[in-house]
Amino acid sequence: MPEIDFTRLVSNLVLIGVVFYLTVCAGLFVWQRRIIFLNTSVRPDPVVAGVPGVRVMQVHTSDGLDLNAWYQPPADASKPVALFFHGNSGHIGHRAGRLGQLAAVGWGMLLVEYRGFGGNEGSPSEEGLDLDARAGYAALRAMGIDERRIVLWGESLGTAVGVRLATEVPAAALILEAPFTSMTDIARSRYHFVPVNLLLRDRFDSLSRIPAVRIPLLVMHGTDDTMIPMVMAERLMAAATVRDREYRQIADGQHNDLADHGVVEAAVAFVEARQAH
Repeated sequence: MPEIDFTRLVSNLVLIGVVFYLTVCAGLFVWQRRIIFLNTSVRPDPVVAGVPGVRVMQVHTSDGLDLNAWYQPPADASKPVALFFHGNSGHIGHRAGRLGQLAAVGWGMLLVEYRGFGGNEGSPSEEGLDLDARAGYAALRAMGIDERRIVLWGESLGTAVGVRLATEVPAAALILEAPFTSMTDIARSRYHFVPVNLLLRDRFDSLSRIPAVRIPLLVMHGTDDTMIPMVMAERLMAAATVRDREYRQIADGQHNDLADHGVVEAAVAFVEARQAH
C-alpha cells in the first residue's frame, strides 16, 4: 500500500479552498448588482394597479434616459407633493396604494421608476439612481411645484436615494421609511466572510451623508423588521445634525407593511405641522 503524502494532500486541499473562496468572491463582485437590484422588465399598468386616473409621463435624466413615471397632482397649489423612491425590488405599480392614501389628504405624488426597472432602459447603479431622483425633482420644478412643497420620501433602498438627494437640492422635508446605514453594513452582515470593502461598487452610504441634511427629517422603522435591523435607523438618527428631526418606532411593523401601520398618516402630520408655521 503506497504511503500517503500528507503534506501534499494538505497543500492541495488548501489550494482547492483558496480557489473556491476566490471564485465565490469573484462571483459576488460580478453579480452584486443583480443581488442588490431585484429589478423587473415588466412595465406596470395603472389600470391593473388600481389607479386608472393617474397621469403617465416620462422624466428625462441628464444622461439621456426617458424614465416611466406616474404623477398625481395635489388637490390645490397649497398642498405638498411627495417625490417617492421605492425599494430594491418590484416597480412603481406595487406602490400605487400610496397614491390613494395621499390623494385622500389632498397631496400630490410623483412615482419615478428607476432605470432598468419597470420596463425602463438602462442599468441600475448608485450613481444612476441619483440621476433618476434628480430627474424626478427637476420634473416637479418644471411643473411649477415650489421646492417648499416637495417632500422627499424613500423606503428601504429608496431611503439612501432620498438622503443623497436631500444633500443636493432644497425641499420641504425628508421622510425615511425602513432606512439602513449603508450597503456596506448590509453586505457585511450577510457576507461577512468576504472583503466587502474591496468588492462593493454601490455603497449607498446614508450614514456619512445624513449629517449634511438640513431639512426637517422624519425616520420611521418597524420593530419587527427582520430585513433591516432597527438599530440602523437609530444610528442614522444619532448621526443626523438637523435640529428638526423625529424618530418613530412602528410597533409590530415589519419591512414591507409599514403603510398598514400608520406611516403615511404620521408623515402627513409631520410635514403639515411644519408648513402651518
